[in-house]
Amino acid sequence: MQKITPCLWFDGQAAEAADFYVSVFGGDSRVLETSRHSGDGPADSGAVLTVRFQLAGQEYLGLNGGPAFHFTEALSLSVDCADQAEVDRLWDALTEGGEESRCGWLKDRYGLSWQIVPRALPEILGGPDRDRAARAMKAMMGMGKLDVQALLDA
Repeated sequence: MQKITPCLWFDGQAAEAADFYVSVFGGDSRVLETSRHSGDGPADSGAVLTVRFQLAGQEYLGLNGGPAFHFTEALSLSVDCADQAEVDRLWDALTEGGEESRCGWLKDRYGLSWQIVPRALPEILGGPDRDRAARAMKAMMGMGKLDVQALLDA
């Protein structure tokens, strides 16, 4: 088990969300463990309390904590995408039932914020050509889903 595991607070959708995320990321992604209420607490006996799951090798804990707290953009999951095809696939899957934002950000159907980032972007922004980096940053600021070719051409 990894030392630090992000815990994501859901209002009864932890198992559904874990299954959805596993289906989107595939590969080294799976549901690892589900714990259920015993009936001694606030939920019915047998209701899902937590779901431990793995996405691309990273473990997460989904907690059905109730309606008290909601996701905000103050926490987002950033995904390194090899190419435009991966950007497109993840963007399409995660925005279904969610909402698009700017600069590669989106909210999924559960309200969790994601950054879908092509690998080329940090390479351009951190590269030695500062003028190119500035042009790429300006181009990115006008995008929703990031367009790798447009960033390279900037």
